[in-house]
Amino acid sequence: MPSNPSRLNSCRFEGCTLTGALTVTTSVRDSVTVVHGPAGCAHHNFSLLHSTGLDHDCITVPHILSSGLLDTEIIFGGEKALGQAIESAVSRRPKSVFVLSTCIAETIGDDVTAVCGSGWDVPVIPIPTAGFLGGSFQAGVNNALTTIAGMAQPCRNDGGINIIGEKNLEYEVEQNYAEVVRLLSLLGLPVNLRFIHNITTAEIMGVGKASLNILRDEGVAGVGERLFRQCGTPFIPAFPTGLLGTIAFLDRIADACGVQSRAAVLEEMALQESMLDDFSDIAGSCIAVDHLMNGCHEYSFIHDVNEALHIRVKPEGTRVPLPESAPVGTAGLRRMLHRWRRAIHA
Repeated sequence: MPSNPSRLNSCRFEGCTLTGALTVTTSVRDSVTVVHGPAGCAHHNFSLLHSTGLDHDCITVPHILSSGLLDTEIIFGGEKALGQAIESAVSRRPKSVFVLSTCIAETIGDDVTAVCGSGWDVPVIPIPTAGFLGGSFQAGVNNALTTIAGMAQPCRNDGGINIIGEKNLEYEVEQNYAEVVRLLSLLGLPVNLRFIHNITTAEIMGVGKASLNILRDEGVAGVGERLFRQCGTPFIPAFPTGLLGTIAFLDRIADACGVQSRAAVLEEMALQESMLDDFSDIAGSCIAVDHLMNGCHEYSFIHDVNEALHIRVKPEGTRVPLPESAPVGTAGLRRMLHRWRRAIHA
């Protein structure tokens, strides 16, 4: 973990590198993830992922094993324990195995790559996830996505769109995905793959089939660049935010894919106008927002909405809740305005 993290977007970037990677690898349904380190590293993250799944009304049991390093392995080396853990994982007949290192394993110098390359019956992919030298949750996500992207095979473009780097612990992950799918449908464009969210090992191989990659946000730009170099797939750097940002998103997608956007833009503008009419009862209100968020470029969408509804921001105004991440598209703004309405009319 970083010793001096920036406060900007800290809710997104702080946290364990291992946890970030696990949010990716455990979303490959037919894989097993081996955590090379003390059992507590695996147990803590298993509990987190399981409880998050329950919050999403999805009862899941993450496929996680631990090499269970004890004092003896920490002193004399844990490569034998790692080999035994991989053997146990392979015996479950997964289509792939991901091996995540921990701070302890990196400190004692175990050659994780060599153990993973020992001729197993299925692909065994090592992913560096020790955060003690300055890693972060987001670094773990990026390391996992970038490494797994290396499994992709050259494919012929089929016109589909990849969604890259969704935040699998995000409470509104499915709503955000649904909004992007809705916007793509206005342009007549299908989704090829969610990389990586609830997919299989075989599907990973086809990530290069898409004509365009849409990144969740700029935090996974390195993954977009890796896939561009490897597969030649261009990318859009982030999901849409704000009224004008959503319209601009449609135009950018259309330009990248060589389709017309006029009809889609007109339909979306009409939807936005209708949505704003639905919240006419809070037009002209006076609100207060968290001062830590004020002026942050990620929250520029607030000015967009406030201008449309003539909402004023003043210290004495009604305090309204702000999402941790900017709401995605028109649907995300609607959910946010519902929360604002409850606060204003409370």
